[in-house]
Amino acid sequence: MTPDAPPDVTVTVIVYNDAARLPRAVESVRRQTHANIEIIISDDHSTDETPQVAADLAAQDPRIRHLRLPRNSGGCSAPRNRALEIARAPYAMFLDSDDELPDNAVELLLAAHREREIDFAMGAVVRVREDSGRRTKWMPHLVAERRTVIGIESEPRLLFEHLSTSKMYARAFLDRYDLRFPEGIHYEDQLFSTQAYCLAKEFTIIPEPVYRWYIAPYAATEAASISNQRHKLDNVRDRVHVQRLIDDFLVESGHAGLREDKDYKFLKHDFRMYAGDLPYRDEEWMSSFTDITAPYLETLSPAAYARLPRMERVVLQLIREHRFHEARSAARGLGRAVAPRHVTPDADGRLYWGTALPTSTWARRELDVSDLELDTRPFRSAQFRHEITELTRGPGASIDLTIRTYDPGLRLPVGPHRAALLLTPGRQRLKVPFRLTPTRPGVYEGHVHLDLTTAPVPHHGFAGVRHPLLRIEHQGQPHTAVLLAPLSFPPLTTRINYHTNTAPHRVTIEPEGRGPGRLQIRWQPTGITASLIRPLVRRLARPRVRRAARLLRSALR
Repeated sequence: MTPDAPPDVTVTVIVYNDAARLPRAVESVRRQTHANIEIIISDDHSTDETPQVAADLAAQDPRIRHLRLPRNSGGCSAPRNRALEIARAPYAMFLDSDDELPDNAVELLLAAHREREIDFAMGAVVRVREDSGRRTKWMPHLVAERRTVIGIESEPRLLFEHLSTSKMYARAFLDRYDLRFPEGIHYEDQLFSTQAYCLAKEFTIIPEPVYRWYIAPYAATEAASISNQRHKLDNVRDRVHVQRLIDDFLVESGHAGLREDKDYKFLKHDFRMYAGDLPYRDEEWMSSFTDITAPYLETLSPAAYARLPRMERVVLQLIREHRFHEARSAARGLGRAVAPRHVTPDADGRLYWGTALPTSTWARRELDVSDLELDTRPFRSAQFRHEITELTRGPGASIDLTIRTYDPGLRLPVGPHRAALLLTPGRQRLKVPFRLTPTRPGVYEGHVHLDLTTAPVPHHGFAGVRHPLLRIEHQGQPHTAVLLAPLSFPPLTTRINYHTNTAPHRVTIEPEGRGPGRLQIRWQPTGITASLIRPLVRRLARPRVRRAARLLRSALR
């Protein structure tokens, strides 16, 4: 781009106190295959080295402009809006300083705009976990096929894809409706994206990745993203506040017909994020959380509740009834097919979550777990609940577990049953048999001695985390499910030398710390295994090397 030639696209990179990662984000824009772009680094008045880093980057490339806000705004909206005020291109994109653009993101989205007159184009988002490097697509079912959507009413499920950064907007569209990011609030993307969906006459979806979103699930509190600060009650207030603003906009803009879909999205996505954390919240937090959310939950469409999986509805109802201890117990089974400890039948044989019958028509509808088919579904998919009730350190690198199994559907005949603890650090499995003995109807207990020195760790070592599973066998049919651990206990760490001192490891037994709270075992190679053997094996395991090895074996035959 020459100094006088207008750019085709403006990419705004917003930043605040992120000097270390800003160059990576900006470099991902500089290496775009479509080069006629403008890059605005919009700094929300950083107090670290970010201003100098931004200035240095601008000095390296005439396409880069450095904008520094006179005071910190505390959010993403103001830096984006101020950049839009000075942007020169007819199309606009946004990038956060801790993320990246794939090399052809601008080219792909701009091509969609040039194919037909649309208000914005959007593509796939790849999420990258910073701790493991694992990559997954965000909402892949929504961007699986290329298409142009004429009006959001034709595909209201797209409300789930509420990121502003996965899209390229026509500047004329943004200006026509004075569409800007709402300032002074968090979760601004949700309101902005809902407005964009509703105001757009046409927008195009492409399946190719156009954004690389880095996730740091274990970041320190001060560095965690807004979404990872769900433990803060102000975070809950912000999210509910934005939902109310969205509801008002839907009515004012003539899109009230989207309310059920929007309510379902809030329950299934936003509220579900908090529900998954409930096992780790105390009574005081949950009481305040309920005070914030319950009034808003009362306004949501009953049809949106009816679309949720049963156990999510159970958790919601228990929270609304201030049954916090039970809500935490129910939340441990979300997404894991974990049965309730107890169910109560009514006179018609319908089963309800817990030890008492619900007292209202709404509660009976929400707590009715008859559709889980606890007593009739095939044994392989039956629902049990396996909990560690006692965990003690044994001799050497071993632990002793007391396990309680709840069988609310009474699928297991009275009497002892063969069971096993399964653990797979690598490709081979460790199986530790034990017996589950009935203590009362629908409840069994067993004791397991797990010696980690017997785990089949590969000769080149193993680095990673595994969660033991529990398997029950009945009439030749196996059933395998997760094993819930106490939510907190002191981590147990030991050093194990596998394979005649060739594979030393540091092994830690700990609570999972998030999600349902499974028993977690972590292996970390040490010594020569970590410094030499594993790096060599990883190099040999690269696809090109594996292909060459296969070709060599084929030739030798």
